[in-house]
Amino acid sequence: MPIIDRMDEALRPPLLEILNLRQHYGANDVVRDVSLRLERGAIGCLLGQSGCGKTTMLRCIAGFEPLQHGEIRLNGTTVSAPGVLVPPEKRRIGMVFQDYALFPHLSVRGNIEFGLHSVSRAESAERVRKLGETVGLSGLLDKYPHELSGGQQQRVALARAMAPKPDLLLLDEPFSNLDVDLREHLSIEVRDILKRNHITAILVTHDQHEAFAMADEIGVLHEGRIQQWGDSYSLYHRPANRFVADFVGQGVFLPAKVLNAHQIEIELGVLEGQVPEQCRIGCDSCGRGCHAEILLRPDDIVHDESSSVRAEVLHRAFRGAEILYTLRLPSGQKVLTLASSHHNHRLGESVGIRLDVDEVVVFPPAEVSAPLAI
Repeated sequence: MPIIDRMDEALRPPLLEILNLRQHYGANDVVRDVSLRLERGAIGCLLGQSGCGKTTMLRCIAGFEPLQHGEIRLNGTTVSAPGVLVPPEKRRIGMVFQDYALFPHLSVRGNIEFGLHSVSRAESAERVRKLGETVGLSGLLDKYPHELSGGQQQRVALARAMAPKPDLLLLDEPFSNLDVDLREHLSIEVRDILKRNHITAILVTHDQHEAFAMADEIGVLHEGRIQQWGDSYSLYHRPANRFVADFVGQGVFLPAKVLNAHQIEIELGVLEGQVPEQCRIGCDSCGRGCHAEILLRPDDIVHDESSSVRAEVLHRAFRGAEILYTLRLPSGQKVLTLASSHHNHRLGESVGIRLDVDEVVVFPPAEVSAPLAI
């Protein structure tokens, strides 16, 4: 890309910008002071449990609900604010619903071309043909929804949403009606389709595996607030607080003792790094002495029979190529580790383990919510 084009791109506003969005129903605050931005071509995700506010946010972006507080901008233009509501059909937004919402009396072809009112018949036919190829439905254009599998219906819904060439695509739990294997396969496939067609999208889901498979950036929602916005690596290895640490992936918190400004000790050994000032020994301002907690993920504990550190197998979950073991340390504390399924240990067996920690996250005592990354 020429330098001038890169400069022009840098000066363009983000495709989507949400500023201090607050939404409530009666006394119930559903969305609380949420701000985010999504650049062109990026896939974002709102990830959270039921009732966290993610679907309400999606409805606000789509224009289905007027805003009570805050502002939503598309391509730098305000489309929602108190007293401002650009209607959904004027926002250049496509939407894939949880139940697909296909028209049962229309064929696949008819469903895809449903929103193409402003183009010629020839252009509409060509666009349907190309979209059929894009989503893998070329041989099914004359079929009806009841003749299709769940995965095929999902592709029809995606093609229909893409047909008008929207600036932004919204996907509301699009894989929730599918079985686990198909859900994983399609989430990867849909990401590929969106990226090949340079489509900006926001996915809403409660399933972190879908979020990790599809999204470039993920916002973890809890009680109406975005707890952390970042890529999957950051959410997993650098959680912003204990809720994110608990919600994303698996892990345990082990008690730790700060030895000095560069070392912190846990039962499994001493970890080195820059210990945050407020957790150092002799820090009178925090009043917590040298106590802390460390987050350990299953991949931080390595199965190693040559190690002198031993742990007892309490539980095992077979996952094909790997087994997730729950282990009990001599102190009674529990840790998790992933091992090749070739290492088939019995319950009660003693196994060797060692630390292999790249990203150490240190938490002060539980009443302090923000983690401290070494």
